[in-house]
Amino acid sequence: MSPPAAAMTRKPRKSGHFRAVLVAVMPGLAAMADSARATVAAASELRPTAPQRTTPPARDPEQAVEEEYQMASRHGTVEALELFLARHPDGPLAEKARADLQRIKR
Repeated sequence: MSPPAAAMTRKPRKSGHFRAVLVAVMPGLAAMADSARATVAAASELRPTAPQRTTPPARDPEQAVEEEYQMASRHGTVEALELFLARHPDGPLAEKARADLQRIKR
């Protein structure tokens, strides 16, 4: 009788008997099981990492106001400049927008 057949016909005596049968029948399977067990053990020891940043950083407010003024100026309409002034009446570009508005209204 071959060693694998003999291992399968023996009555189980210990809890490791099934593993002994597997080693005899499929030696590679036991190595794969050991490798998987080691991988799970190593993964359980890993510390959780901080989540990746998913939102873009906040924009510079001054740059946003500047871009809004540039868009209103490009439109060159009374409505666009009035809207800009309504949103930013005391902003650093308010005087410039008022001058543009006066020039357009003439």
